[in-house]
Amino acid sequence: MSTETYEDALKKLGELLSKKSDLGKVAASKIKKLTVELEELDSNKSSDAVERIKSGFIHFKTHKYLKKPSLYNALAKGQSPKFLVFACSDSRVSPTQILNFKPGEAFVVRNIANMVPPFDKFLVFACSDSRVSPTQILNFKPGEAFVVRNIANMVPPFDKTQHSGVGAALEFPVTALNVENILVIGHSRCGGIKGLMSIEDDAAPSKNVFIDNWVQIGTPAKNMVKQDFKNLSFNDQCSYCEKVEAVNVSLGNLLSYPFVKERVVKNKLALRGAHYDFVKGTFDLWELDFKTTPAFSFS
Repeated sequence: MSTETYEDALKKLGELLSKKSDLGKVAASKIKKLTVELEELDSNKSSDAVERIKSGFIHFKTHKYLKKPSLYNALAKGQSPKFLVFACSDSRVSPTQILNFKPGEAFVVRNIANMVPPFDKFLVFACSDSRVSPTQILNFKPGEAFVVRNIANMVPPFDKTQHSGVGAALEFPVTALNVENILVIGHSRCGGIKGLMSIEDDAAPSKNVFIDNWVQIGTPAKNMVKQDFKNLSFNDQCSYCEKVEAVNVSLGNLLSYPFVKERVVKNKLALRGAHYDFVKGTFDLWELDFKTTPAFSFS
C-alpha cells in the first residue's frame, strides 16, 4: 500500500507538467473533477447524520411503534412510570437498554456522572418523559449518543452561575468528545410545556419548588405563541410551542455557549431540532445553520 503524501504527488505532477506542458488542460480537468469529489465527501457528513436519524426512527416505528398500538395509544393519554432513574449521560450507559425499560416505564434524568445536587457522534437533549426515549425512538446503540434529559428538553442560555449541570453536560461531549451533531428533541403532549404555557405573568407563586423556575427558560417561546397565535385554543398553543418554538429557543440558547458557537461557525458542529409525536407516530427534523432550511418529516 502506497505511503506517498499528497505533497509528494503534487511534486511529481509539477515535474511531469514541466516536461510535458501539453498535458496541462487534461490535468486541470482531472483536478477540477477531484475537487468536486472531495467537496461532496465533506458535505456527506451532514447528510450521513440526517440519514442515521431517519433510519433510526424508521427502525423504531417499524419494529416497535406499529407492533404495539395498544401501548402507544395508552401512553398518548398519560404516563405513570414506576421508576425514576438518574444515570450518566455517557453514551455507553443507556438505562433504557441495559435495564430493558419499555416506553412509559421509567422517568429518566441523565447528566454528567449521574449527579443529584443537594437542595439549595450525537449529543441529544430530550425530555425526561418516560414515553420519549431517544435511545429507543432513534435506535441508538451504546456508544453512539451522549444524552441529556430534563423537563421539557430545555437548554438554558450560557450562564456560569446557573444551570451548571446542563453546562457541564454540554461542555464535555462538545470539547472532549468532539461530537459533530447536537439534536434537541421536543415531543407531543409535553407536561413541561403545558406548565410553561399555564404560567401567567402576574400569577402568584406556585407550590412548585423547581418546575416553574426551570420551564421559564422557554418564556420567549411562550410569549411568541401567546402573541402570534392568541386565537388558538390553549391545547393548540401548547402543541405549537412544544413542536416548534420551545425547541428553537433551546437551539438559539446553544449558540450562547462560546465553545458551541465557535464550532458551528467553523462548520464542525451541526445543530438540529426535532419533534417526536407519539400519538401520530411521526418524527420531524430541521436544521439550524444561520439560515432557514427545509424540514425533513419521517412518518
